Amino acid sequence: MSTTPRLTALDALHRSLGATMTDFAGWDMPLRYASERDEHNAVRTKAGLFDLSHMGEITVTGPEAVALLNFALVGNIGTVSVGRARYTMICAEDGGILDDLIVYRLAETEYMVVANAGNAQIVLDALTARAEGFDAEVRDDRDAYALLAVQGPESPAILAAVTDADLDGLKYYAGLPGTVAGVPALIARTGYTGEDGFELFVAPEHAEQLWKALTEAGASRGLIPCGLSCRDTLRLEAGMPLYGHELTTALTPFDAGLGRVVKFEKEGDFVGRKALEAAAERAETAPPRKLVGLVAEGRRVPRAGFSVVADGQVIGEVTSGAPSPTLGKPIAIAYVDAAHATPGTEGVGVDIRGSHEPYEVVALPFYKRQK
Repeated sequence: MSTTPRLTALDALHRSLGATMTDFAGWDMPLRYASERDEHNAVRTKAGLFDLSHMGEITVTGPEAVALLNFALVGNIGTVSVGRARYTMICAEDGGILDDLIVYRLAETEYMVVANAGNAQIVLDALTARAEGFDAEVRDDRDAYALLAVQGPESPAILAAVTDADLDGLKYYAGLPGTVAGVPALIARTGYTGEDGFELFVAPEHAEQLWKALTEAGASRGLIPCGLSCRDTLRLEAGMPLYGHELTTALTPFDAGLGRVVKFEKEGDFVGRKALEAAAERAETAPPRKLVGLVAEGRRVPRAGFSVVADGQVIGEVTSGAPSPTLGKPIAIAYVDAAHATPGTEGVGVDIRGSHEPYEVVALPFYKRQK
């Protein structure tokens, strides 16, 4: 198996901009271009432009496409209208989370499933296996798309300058086909930053043209290129889970506080139903550890895997941690025992290299944009 990282269609452009590149899920991706803090703040106050071409697009088509997706995923895909999207998950038979996904309904019998880069092959293999007996086709379309994202309060104005698509009528978690800077695109009002924004699915050969047009349109509105590093601090502030951190095969959606995505009321069986019904019952009778926010009282930064402590006992574990540019303090997401999960709970700390640093327990998200 090749260990050479895959390159996006924008690889040469990133390098020409001086990006610091990193291997992420087998792809060479821009980590940052200059200052992570500046990139983060640009998205919060103006706009940022991201290359997300490492994400995994899988097309599901055919007369029984919706029946297949309802069987393979935990959500009710049958209630997704054409032009809309839904956040959902794919679970193993034992209820463990294989990945969290966004499913777009592109046409009456055509859906696009977008998986995380590191799990795309796992999701593709699972959907292909689960398609047996259904009149539906599962197609690997990872090479058919480049994905650019414009995120931040100025993003609607920037995108409006290069498209005549009805952006005002495009709701959150909706997508429509259109032309952006002369390029055919699926324009989706989705993102992973906590800000308003758009994700643009285009053919790889059009990616550079689109990037340059957006850069030009956004120059007067403070748009700057942004890497994966600030994308992580943005999603962390917004309390959005990251697979491999807040979500793993060892956890069910109920363990992660995301039981709402599991739709038991949908018709027919689905993979993991029995295990998830048991997990839902357990969560009601004996709540598992809860996902909470932690805000540092000091300056030391917690990292994934660090223990959360109270009264000298380990009561949980940090799943994600970083300095928060918006709050001006280190923050973390952690799973903690239910007894210590109430916002304002005192005496909670994080074990940072043997020192128990004091942290305040807060409700997620840390940051919520003003509508």
